[in-house]
Amino acid sequence: MSKSIIIFCLFCFSGLFAQSQANITGNVKSSENENLIGASIFFDSNNKKLSALSDAFGNFSENLPLGKVAITINQAGYLNKTLNIDLVNDTIISIILEKDISLLKEVIITNDKKDGISTLSGGKLSFNLKELSSLPTVLGTTDIIKILQLTPGVQNSGDANGYLYVRGGDPGHNAILYNGTPVYGMSHLLGVFPFYNTDHIKEVEFDKSSSNAKYGGRLSSTTLLIPNKKIPSEFSIQGNVGILASQLTLALPITEKSGIYLSGRKTYIDEIIAPLVNSSSQNNDVQDMKYGFSDGNMTFISQISKNNLFAVDAFVSGDKLKINDDNLSLKTSLKWSNFTVSPSVTTALSSKTSMSNAVYFTQYSNDLSMEQATIQFGVSSYVKDFGFTNSFRYWIKNIPVESGLQYVYHDLQPQKVNVENFSSSNNTSQNSMITANEAAVFTTLKPKLTDKLNAELGLRINYYTSGSQSSYLHFQPRLLLNYIANEKLSFYGSYNKQYQYLSLITTSSVGIPTDFWIASSDGIKPQSSDEFAIGSNQNISKNLVSSFGGFYRSMKDLLEYPYGITQFNEITTLKNDLLVGRGKAYGLEFMLRKNNGKFTGWLSYTLSWSDRNFDELNNGKTYFAKYDRRHNLSLVGMYDLNPKWNFGVTQIFSSGNRFTMPTSWYFVNNNPVKEYSEYNNAQMPNYIRTDLSANYFFFKTNKKESALNFSIYNTFNIDNPIYVVLDVKVADDKSSVVVRQDKKVLYRILPSISWRFKF
Repeated sequence: MSKSIIIFCLFCFSGLFAQSQANITGNVKSSENENLIGASIFFDSNNKKLSALSDAFGNFSENLPLGKVAITINQAGYLNKTLNIDLVNDTIISIILEKDISLLKEVIITNDKKDGISTLSGGKLSFNLKELSSLPTVLGTTDIIKILQLTPGVQNSGDANGYLYVRGGDPGHNAILYNGTPVYGMSHLLGVFPFYNTDHIKEVEFDKSSSNAKYGGRLSSTTLLIPNKKIPSEFSIQGNVGILASQLTLALPITEKSGIYLSGRKTYIDEIIAPLVNSSSQNNDVQDMKYGFSDGNMTFISQISKNNLFAVDAFVSGDKLKINDDNLSLKTSLKWSNFTVSPSVTTALSSKTSMSNAVYFTQYSNDLSMEQATIQFGVSSYVKDFGFTNSFRYWIKNIPVESGLQYVYHDLQPQKVNVENFSSSNNTSQNSMITANEAAVFTTLKPKLTDKLNAELGLRINYYTSGSQSSYLHFQPRLLLNYIANEKLSFYGSYNKQYQYLSLITTSSVGIPTDFWIASSDGIKPQSSDEFAIGSNQNISKNLVSSFGGFYRSMKDLLEYPYGITQFNEITTLKNDLLVGRGKAYGLEFMLRKNNGKFTGWLSYTLSWSDRNFDELNNGKTYFAKYDRRHNLSLVGMYDLNPKWNFGVTQIFSSGNRFTMPTSWYFVNNNPVKEYSEYNNAQMPNYIRTDLSANYFFFKTNKKESALNFSIYNTFNIDNPIYVVLDVKVADDKSSVVVRQDKKVLYRILPSISWRFKF
């Protein structure tokens, strides 16, 4: 009898036991309807605290006790969101996060549109390219490199140069990653044209210190180019038709769970570029000059199963320049190209663990060929990478962690030189090839030390080997501390150790891509740096956000190649031609941003110093680096007048870059002889430029747009020389030498018009 009563009671109360818990299933998306991977979800239920991570599709799931539940969702670059629900049974929720404008704790500023530029943890910047489309550019399309040059810590490179110079570093110290794949060729000819098709790129994240342990191999910054990873739900087309170039982007749904994005650009400027290059020349000796480039992007996305997302990203670009000069019997051809492809799979292993695996191939090559009279000269180079990246995102108690491993095989040809003499048999050649292996493991933890103090702790361990005598094992710690004083003020401090195994050797002062990459081998040591940075972020008012900071960076084993395009003879080697030295850079950075209202924009100012020390240069004394520009000031403004018109302006001022000027002249047998005092002892004129733009919208909705863009580059036609040529003559009385500076200007005022569309 007693057994029957017990069984009866169990049946009666089994429903109560089953209902003591319920399941919450949810999805986290951005305001652009894109699944957010790795978002942190915190549950507070009856003083019981749990956490989860959104998986590869933005989904999460957790079993919780019935009753009141507070759910907090956190994702870097987005505003935190807290939901309070009364959990009585299994529940499904959908969460949409808006972009953040600062790293301050729980500061929510309402806005009727997304921010064009946002500050992330530790002073990193995030750019929404769509909201920056009104900024003036030559082609009427957003230029990522030009935007980065308008931010603190980035030196303005001037005209005829598309490189980045960040916190006193060289151009090769910066990594540009297209969906995690390194791109080694960085610009089109003379830096005039945007190098990346921004219609295909959803977002850009810029880290001046490369503070994330996941990324390595560079002394300075990391720029992440993030393509659109939202599966297209319908066919759409957008593009830009301009005077110098046009571009087109297609979004093609294949099935409900897969789609593809295709983009392409092409120039038609053969009759336009020659007048630009020779605008400052009185004697046009170039009889025939042709230049053109094209590029393409592809992103394929497929949700192959509930827990697996497959994607393939590819990028290809090609440039070609030809110059024929009959007066000099000269024929010149220069080609350079990029190709990258990267398939990846992101897998949700559980509600708190996800894994990503990717393989990639990237190649950059250039080829210069010159033929004059009976001599033909050729020099070429390439760099190829075959790589693999694995990463895990998981939790240790309440601490989010990302760990993984990477491997890359480097194949380089720094210089292949060939000289042929058609009139004799004196044909010579020189070639050097390098292969190297690089492996790394990394871990990043983000613990909350106190209510006001957060940390990012990272460690990257690199093993590099090339040949039988060049192998290195390096530990690279990363430390970032964020202290939130109150709702309007926060501070950060960071330290980063970096090693660089592949180095860019620049051979031209202007943007002509004859530069080449060389790997650490045969006694060439890796470059290294130690960087310290501190800063603060302030919410001044509802509409104004400011940041202020300082940095100090020391660099060792820097490389310098003082021989122009190539130093060719039969007895030297590339290793013997390279100079090895050290350098340091330090400075202050300030930024004031307004992200709301009809008028938006920012003010950026950098006060910095950068110097170098090479035993073989300047008698071993420290000298200013080429791009030591004391002051860099940028003012950016965007104004929405009404639904039909908006306007943009950029005002740039920077100190001139450094160069070496002779200090005295004399003649020996009627030949001028120069004497120098110090290396980089002279300075170019200050760089000043004002750009304007206006957009007229025929119509504009979320899915459709048609607009005309009018832009003026260098509106006030100010001469900004790219280099100085010295003209030396003997005075009429033959008692002195007359030296005249001839300042070469590439282009002055450049107006443009283009039509932007989206359907």
